[in-house]
Amino acid sequence: MKWNSIALSGAAAVLLATPAMAQVAEKKTLTLDGAKMVLTACEAEARKHHATGVIAVVDEGGSLIAVHRIDGTFAAGANISIGKARTAVMFRKPTRTFEDIIKNGRTAMVALPDFTPLQGGVPIVVDGQVVGAVGVSGAASAQQDEEIAIAGANAVANSDSAATASGPPPGDVPYFDRQRVEAAFARGEPLFQGAPWVNCAVNPSRRDGPGEAEVHQNETDVMYIRQGGATLVTGGSVVDARQTGPGQVRGAAIDGGQARTLSAGDVIIIPPGMPHWFRDVQGTLLYYVVKVRS
Repeated sequence: MKWNSIALSGAAAVLLATPAMAQVAEKKTLTLDGAKMVLTACEAEARKHHATGVIAVVDEGGSLIAVHRIDGTFAAGANISIGKARTAVMFRKPTRTFEDIIKNGRTAMVALPDFTPLQGGVPIVVDGQVVGAVGVSGAASAQQDEEIAIAGANAVANSDSAATASGPPPGDVPYFDRQRVEAAFARGEPLFQGAPWVNCAVNPSRRDGPGEAEVHQNETDVMYIRQGGATLVTGGSVVDARQTGPGQVRGAAIDGGQARTLSAGDVIIIPPGMPHWFRDVQGTLLYYVVKVRS
C-alpha cells in the first residue's frame, strides 16, 4: 500500500507539473471579415466566367456565417449551398468526394442526416486547421460550383484572415509587383482583400462601358483613375434599387445627382452610403479602388 501511495502521488505531481498548453490547444476562428473575403473572392471568380451562384460560408461547427446570392441564381441554390458547406466542414473533405463514392455504388451514404453529397463544397484551411467551409450552388456546372468555392477558400488560406491577430506578423507588408498588378487588371480580380490588421481592400478595376448604380453602406471607395476617362454621377437616388448583399445596393441608374468627368490621374473619394454610377465610359477605363471598411 505504501508503494501504491507513492506511485499515485508521483503521477499526480507529474500531471500538475504538465504545462497548461498540453491541456488547452490554440485554434484559429473564421471571422466575419474572413467570411466576407470568401464571398468577395467567390463572386469575382463567378463574374469572371459570367456565372451565377449562391455562396454560403460556415464556421468549423457548421453554423452559417454568411450567404450571398448573385443576381439571376435560382432560389433553391441557397439551401443547397449551405448544405454543401456544412457537409464539407463536418467531414473535413470536399463534397465531390462523397458524390464520387455514391456514383461508385455506395448509395447508403445518402441516408445520412443533414448530408449534401453534391460537388461544390470545400473546407477552408488555415495553417493546417479547418476553420470553416464554403459551398456554392447555381453556377453553369458542378465543376464550376467547385472552382468558385476553391477560389473563395484560397482567398482566406493565402491571407490568413481567419486569425484574430492584434497586429501584423513581423515584416508582413503587403506588396504586389507590376506583373501581378497587370494580371489583376487583365482578369478583373481583387488584388488585396484585407487582413485582420489592414481594414481595406484593393481592387484593380476595368470598365469598357457604363455599369450599374451602386451604394456601399459600410465602405468608403477611394478611386484613382489610371487610364481612360468616364462620367461618374454621385448623389441623387438609385433607380430600381435592389439589395444585393449586406450593406450593398445596386440599380439601373441614378436620378439626379452630380456628374463629374474623370480622366487619368484623378482621385475621387466616395463616402459610405453615397450612390455612384459610371454613366459613360470613354474607351477602356482602368482604375484602382481602395475599399476602406467602416
